[in-house]
Amino acid sequence: MCNLYSLTRSREAIRRLFQVDHDRTGNQPEVPAVFPDQMAPVIRQEADGARTMLSMRWGFPCPPRLGTRPVTNIRNTGSPYWRGWLKPAFRCLVPATAFCEYSDSTPKVPHWFALGPDRPPFAFAGLWRPWTGTRRGEAGEHWLFAFLTTEANATVAPVHAKAMPVILTGAACDAWLTADLADALALQCPAPDGLLQIVATGARQDPPPPSEPRWGLLL
Repeated sequence: MCNLYSLTRSREAIRRLFQVDHDRTGNQPEVPAVFPDQMAPVIRQEADGARTMLSMRWGFPCPPRLGTRPVTNIRNTGSPYWRGWLKPAFRCLVPATAFCEYSDSTPKVPHWFALGPDRPPFAFAGLWRPWTGTRRGEAGEHWLFAFLTTEANATVAPVHAKAMPVILTGAACDAWLTADLADALALQCPAPDGLLQIVATGARQDPPPPSEPRWGLLL
């Protein structure tokens, strides 16, 4: 389960790559460490076809029976919990340059995965939703996101065998935002072997978590 990723590219580079028409993130800096319940850039497609980049908070509200931690990773897209949010209007792209998975060893060792040593941007296949409540002490309406996971590929499995995020590049980004449900869910598959590389390993490359981190759930 991915509960840490980074986006270390300028907003201008992200706007160009993902063909963003409107940027509402302001002057938000690069984010070398995004943890659950933090704000990060997300791209959605509006009804008129324009793409808007906004800041949203990572983690859907958790079903009451499962506690209070935000749901950051989406695996079971057949669950009624996700059914209403799988429409194109609520699909989104979550830009990233690397993601972190911890080994099952003792102690656990962080491994950062990227498309190459230069860490070119890609996107996670995400969902977003509005939600009214209190998050991190802020009451009111929030825009929340989470992203899909799938089986681990040959690169990720030796480190984290259970799952990996759904990685989108090129035309797959357009398809995720606009395709019918069956075609969109066909993208919920492991990244091709060889697409990802381990670009950093060990505690020195692992950014420190925020105070009182709230680790997310997989649902």
